Amino acid sequence: MARNTLSSRFRRVDIDEFDENKFVDEQEEAAAAAGEPGPDPSEVDGLLRGDMLRAFHAALRNSPVNTKNQAVKERAQGVVLKVLTNFKSSEIEQAVQSLDKNGIDLLMKYIYKGFEKPTENSSAVLLQWHEKALAVGGLGSIIRVLTARKTV
Repeated sequence: MARNTLSSRFRRVDIDEFDENKFVDEQEEAAAAAGEPGPDPSEVDGLLRGDMLRAFHAALRNSPVNTKNQAVKERAQGVVLKVLTNFKSSEIEQAVQSLDKNGIDLLMKYIYKGFEKPTENSSAVLLQWHEKALAVGGLGSIIRVLTARKTV
């Protein structure tokens, strides 16, 4: 039989410390310390006039996935949507194939975010991007986007 059955050591644990709503991820702290997340709109605009592929990669770089600031996420969505709508249909497949698995998942997040708030002619363009991204990323990319906790 146990010697100390009336021990109260378990009561010293503060269970509120492990509350999901109070959890602060180290990546969030690092992103907040790094400054303004998201793509640089002036850099992307400059690249849009010349190299579309580099503008595409610049728009996806530094995506504000780890921030909770909706204004930053909306601004990044606008920059990415501008790049996606400026692409020619024949260049979309090359751009999608230049991404790795995480890049395709990020692109799919932006595509679905664009479907949430359609603008003039954006749905047709986003459907073309979705078709090419699905061909490269497969159904797994859709599942990862729809089940992801971190959004763009």
